[in-house]
Amino acid sequence: MQRGVIYGILAGALWGTVFLAPRLLADFSPWLLSAGRYMMYGAVSLLAFVPIARNVWPKLTLGDALTLFRLALTGNLVYYVFLAQAVHRVGIAPTSLIIGVLPVTVTLAGRRDHGAVPLARLVLPLGLVLAGIACINIDVFFGAGGAQAAGVAADTGLGSQIVGVLCAVGALLSWTWFAVENARYLQRNPRFTGHEWSTLWGIATGLLGLALFLIVVALPSGTVQPPTPDARWHAFWVLNLILAIGASWLGNGLWNAAAKRLPLTLSGQMIVFETLFALVYGFVYDGRMPRGLEFAAIALLVIGVSWSVRLHSLDDPMPHRIEDEAEISTH
Repeated sequence: MQRGVIYGILAGALWGTVFLAPRLLADFSPWLLSAGRYMMYGAVSLLAFVPIARNVWPKLTLGDALTLFRLALTGNLVYYVFLAQAVHRVGIAPTSLIIGVLPVTVTLAGRRDHGAVPLARLVLPLGLVLAGIACINIDVFFGAGGAQAAGVAADTGLGSQIVGVLCAVGALLSWTWFAVENARYLQRNPRFTGHEWSTLWGIATGLLGLALFLIVVALPSGTVQPPTPDARWHAFWVLNLILAIGASWLGNGLWNAAAKRLPLTLSGQMIVFETLFALVYGFVYDGRMPRGLEFAAIALLVIGVSWSVRLHSLDDPMPHRIEDEAEISTH
């Protein structure tokens, strides 16, 4: 379990880097950013698959392949489409407030799984997590320019806002489903190590990313992406390669390793570290210290997740998941 928690924290640290990409590549559309990252992830995963192909290919079934594509489609493409639409219609703050409930929804979805701590014992730590998320969003709304900071257009109609809220809920549900199904599938199929599953998942995601890229470039010029200098395209591919290796391939591998070792009531809360590290990276990029509410949010999130880890540790719910990767891969 301790190793699973460490893997979850490291995955969050790597996933947090993806929030810098839209700021560094602000002149590229979200569709291209998504397609570029997933294509590079697929290419890196394909290279990583070559040396392990002889061991992994015989274990792969049609059911595994279909599951990989379902997970890649729901956890990557569908999730990002919902998120982008929500940000466009209702702004960043409301979207992050809704999607930021992920640690709670994943925990609730896994409350009946093996090794889960009774929900009644998690009420207080989950309450601290929710309070931390609320602090982050209160600071965005009232500490940095109100509605303009939230990114809401002044002429946005009520109908568009309702659609935006529904899209944010769709993003929340799609990633909740992904996190739960991915963890359950890995625990039901221990024949795949975290590295092997991440590599296969990356190949499936890369194929979907390639399909999205072909659709985007087939559209009339300027429909999705305005004309962009060649130098910026070089930066686009280099940054997406870095994200593919770090955030996608290595980050997902660490997350899969954590999911094999932790019950869903705990692994779901590990997602909060993505938010924490994204905040830290943002502070460094902006060259500033956190404001009061931001400090409070970080403290509440860390305390809430640490408390939950302590409760799970006392129960020692999954001793059979503490084998190392070498042992798992030999079964």
